[in-house]
Amino acid sequence: MSKSRLTIGIIGAGRIGKLHAQNLVHHPDVNLKIVSDIQSDTLDDWAASLGITKTTNDYRKLLEDDEIDAVFICSPTNTHTSIIKEAARAKKHIFCEKPISFSVEDSEETLQVVSEEGVVLQVGFNRRFDPNFKKAFELIQGGTIGTPHIVKITSRDPEPPSEQYIRSSGGMFMDMSIHDFDMARYLCGSEVTEVFVNGVSLIDPVFAENGDIDTAIISLKFENGAVGVIDNSRKAVYGYDQRVEVFGSNGSVTVQNDYPTTVEVSTETGVHRDKPKYFFLERYKDSYVEEINSFIGTILHKRNIICDGRDGLHAERIARAARESFETGQAVKLDTMVPLK
Repeated sequence: MSKSRLTIGIIGAGRIGKLHAQNLVHHPDVNLKIVSDIQSDTLDDWAASLGITKTTNDYRKLLEDDEIDAVFICSPTNTHTSIIKEAARAKKHIFCEKPISFSVEDSEETLQVVSEEGVVLQVGFNRRFDPNFKKAFELIQGGTIGTPHIVKITSRDPEPPSEQYIRSSGGMFMDMSIHDFDMARYLCGSEVTEVFVNGVSLIDPVFAENGDIDTAIISLKFENGAVGVIDNSRKAVYGYDQRVEVFGSNGSVTVQNDYPTTVEVSTETGVHRDKPKYFFLERYKDSYVEEINSFIGTILHKRNIICDGRDGLHAERIARAARESFETGQAVKLDTMVPLK
């Protein structure tokens, strides 16, 4: 592409769609032309405050617009595959929030269309672009800690989502743990071959009432022989708990929580410091900007896609295996599932 700027449209103006819009309007290489949402009549004041002049309740207007180079799909997950395929056939490059879908088969079929149409598809695993995790990845790839042996990920939300959200989320593994599945693959540099889950509902009975869980320990085996463990909780009373350690043959690399300040007060009553940053929009503020930069760079400057559709599909397969393990109480090997084409 010889263009120096991209004209972009956003499909879905919920919390994450609005966040992307706020970042895109400040990007020097982007013209954010239009935002689509089924409740577009409530968007006018917000859009005007960002200098966005067009809103619509019909996303197809974006796909029919010859000026639009790329779309951000931030609508509910159950709409993703149909919109991705329509966008690809309209020759629009695509950024899609995770997951691609709740069905491995549907995602596989969708990626085939994307491949046939030759457009860029980036999946929104923003944690890859967090400067802390990115530095850890670079150290591991550079051989600083030798061969990875153990990957440990802690990911705990500060408070549970609403029941309405729980009902449509796809469950903990597809909604929350999927970020950790992607991070495990990313940091270990190897595919997950087996998953075993211990999952329970300890925080609120609303999870069990909706066939979900709120607390889990997930054990992983990797193709390169390494092992991993992920612990998830929907409620950490002290804040958003996001930590990683990768232990290898020559040492380890650790990522700790981010804090509002590093101030520490020591008195006779104890040692006190800030709680971790409270939620994902605060903790991963920089990573959301960097993933946009990466997407734009891929299109304008032919850079490699850091997180493509296949990455999204791999994470979904692990999530489905995790669900199967939880339901059966058995370890699940990914090669017994639907094979990747």
